[in-house]
Amino acid sequence: MRWTGQELDVVDHDALPGMRARSSLVRTVTTPEFAGITFHEVLAKSALNHVPGSSSALPFGWTINPYRGCSHACSFCFARNTHTYLDFDAGRDFDSQIVVKVNVVEVLQKELARPSWQHPHVALGTNTDPYQRAEGRYRLMPGIIAALAASGTPFSVLTKGTLLRRDLPLLAEAAARVPVQLAMTIDTVDADLRSSVESGAPTAEARLATVRAAADLGFDVSVLVMPVLPYLTDSIAHLDELLGMIAEAGATQVAYSALHLRPGAREWYFAWLGDAHPELLPRYREMYGRSAYAPKEYRTWLAARMRPLLRKHGLEREPRMDPSTGTPIPSGGPRFDRDGVLRTGHEMPASALIAAELPPAVAAAVQPTLF
Repeated sequence: MRWTGQELDVVDHDALPGMRARSSLVRTVTTPEFAGITFHEVLAKSALNHVPGSSSALPFGWTINPYRGCSHACSFCFARNTHTYLDFDAGRDFDSQIVVKVNVVEVLQKELARPSWQHPHVALGTNTDPYQRAEGRYRLMPGIIAALAASGTPFSVLTKGTLLRRDLPLLAEAAARVPVQLAMTIDTVDADLRSSVESGAPTAEARLATVRAAADLGFDVSVLVMPVLPYLTDSIAHLDELLGMIAEAGATQVAYSALHLRPGAREWYFAWLGDAHPELLPRYREMYGRSAYAPKEYRTWLAARMRPLLRKHGLEREPRMDPSTGTPIPSGGPRFDRDGVLRTGHEMPASALIAAELPPAVAAAVQPTLF
């Protein structure tokens, strides 16, 4: 594979103006294997993002986002407008101009080592997907997972990316040290709709297989049926089929919500809807004319439709919540034998994979020698 712009002092004049002007830009990279996608490699000043409790309704206080922009190309993605902060547009640029924080692992290790770090829950996948296609090239998540686990920091991962399967043994090791929560978003089983509305995302079947692989390893896996698209994925037949497949894959609980359309996502989704389902535009304009959220009447209607289906498929249980983080407390975990060997299809000491991702001095602390 040939990469362009390999020298650090090369200025790529094909880069967007907003990136050329940034002192943190290392290089801009394109490759035939990622046709239509440009990677902008940057040096991050920080890895941990604080979410102030006083100004956020989110159930976590800290996040990590190794990438900005997302090749899943979900037309409804709420994070689209954040790309405009980088002088990109919230539409095509969000899908194709991917910012990669190439030093995020090193920065994170330093931040986690600070005496002031109190080891609160850290969420990954809250903005853009950490297991989007770029992760196959840059492999940032293993270092992030190892650093969090070695520092004693609990974390969660939310993704649509089936590349999560690559890191399941590592995540299982991490879960032996700290609470680890895994969640997969699966919003439709309609293959044609999926390939249109989220054209870069894995198929539902591939995501369900990933849920099964994690469940077989002992994880309690949550599935997020988000968003439910009015008049497209909210029929009883569709929801019944989807929830049945989720239950069969071994998920333990489901959360759902109706589509909401923030600025950036609203314009891009309406453009998609006008091309794919123009007959629905008047209904959507009426529903979302005054708010980013679906009307209360629709949300009540959807809840009444979902409750019996969740009960039917054994997915209605309410998770126990951690009051300090607002996140579910797992009731299960990865399987180890009493000698501390992880059962992943091969014999592996309980901290070997974590240690392999860490600097030698840190690795020695999590993987003691025999002598």
